[in-house]
Amino acid sequence: MSASLVISGARLADGALVDVSISDGMIAQISPTRSHEPGYGEYVHAGGRLLTESLVNGHAHLDKTLMGASWQPHLPGRTVKERVAAERLLRSTVDAPIHVRARRLATDMAAMGVGVVRTHVDIDATLRTSAVQDILALRESLRDVIDVQIVAFPQSGILHEPGAAELLGDALSAGADLVGGLDPAGFDGDAGEHLDVVFGLAERFGSGVDIHLHDLGELGLAQLRDISARATAGGMSGRVVVSHAYTLGTAAIDDVRRVADTLATAGVAIMTNGPVGMTPPVLILREHGVTVFAGSDNIRDAWWPYGTADIVDTARNVAYQSDFRTDEELAVAFDLVTAAAADALGLGRRDIRVGGSADLVLFDAETVAEVVAAPPARLLVLKAGRTVTAAPDLRRSQPVVHHPTTTSSTNPMGVAP
Repeated sequence: MSASLVISGARLADGALVDVSISDGMIAQISPTRSHEPGYGEYVHAGGRLLTESLVNGHAHLDKTLMGASWQPHLPGRTVKERVAAERLLRSTVDAPIHVRARRLATDMAAMGVGVVRTHVDIDATLRTSAVQDILALRESLRDVIDVQIVAFPQSGILHEPGAAELLGDALSAGADLVGGLDPAGFDGDAGEHLDVVFGLAERFGSGVDIHLHDLGELGLAQLRDISARATAGGMSGRVVVSHAYTLGTAAIDDVRRVADTLATAGVAIMTNGPVGMTPPVLILREHGVTVFAGSDNIRDAWWPYGTADIVDTARNVAYQSDFRTDEELAVAFDLVTAAAADALGLGRRDIRVGGSADLVLFDAETVAEVVAAPPARLLVLKAGRTVTAAPDLRRSQPVVHHPTTTSSTNPMGVAP
């Protein structure tokens, strides 16, 4: 089979130098550098730099970002309820619609190597499902660039927001992939009733669940146990995520270990963006069999004025907050935005292998530890073998091809401009 593209001299995460041949959007061959069969197609010369599968941003808010709009001063508010009120006020002043801002962030993510993003999209009595409709349209228009999972998210609560339960159902009917929740006890005041709605909708629509949980102490731990029990009862192992779970970053380690066993048994995953003083103990949770992964969370919006589209920044932040220093620990941080995130999002295997999709990133680095320690430039990003972005100085060429009827090449190598 002739390759349409060969990435020559790429370094894999295990250090091997290989040539990766791509055909019809799939990885057709992986061979030691310069041992592959020549064929038609373009060559990219990696020069020993790191090639990995594309990245996964497991938790974002595309609809909230202010990227693509004029700069908005951050409004004060420390509690979740204060921030919700500030966000509603800001909606009336922002000078770019959701679809413009969300597209800017999503395309920037893709250019930084994100192949899949899970975004939580607000529903409430004012927006109803309009933001979900905007992101559904965006997903379709960008399907050749980035895959988008949509969580219908009750940012203003379920019990306190009139009609929220029905709107969640409407969003799922329209095409949202998962049902979300928000601090069932701390925000809505009744964990049982809130979770009844969330898991009831999940059962009705066959959807996954991804719940924001900021509640601390025993209040948070009790909700983790309740969510785990509901996941087990509903046969939802591997389809339930608790995002943030701040209580795991603040509770006594013995309590964390006990609830970690419960989470692992139920197949409930934990998402973190590495908040100061509340980052879950990643290594301990993984030791107990819990899938832990990372997401950017808010990027330049009413909740948070900081952030970029680079999910590796989040991996680095989790590593920093976790005091990761060794190459092995930094590799764990990279796993949080690749294999572990893919597992949590139900994506299956995405590693570099023959027969796998050519969703790839070429980093200007040699190891995954280096990528996390000092996030480098993305030299090439591919989605199903198609170029999403490429550095202008990336060396490319056409191969020398010996035709069966000739004894010398009629197509001498020429470096593409």
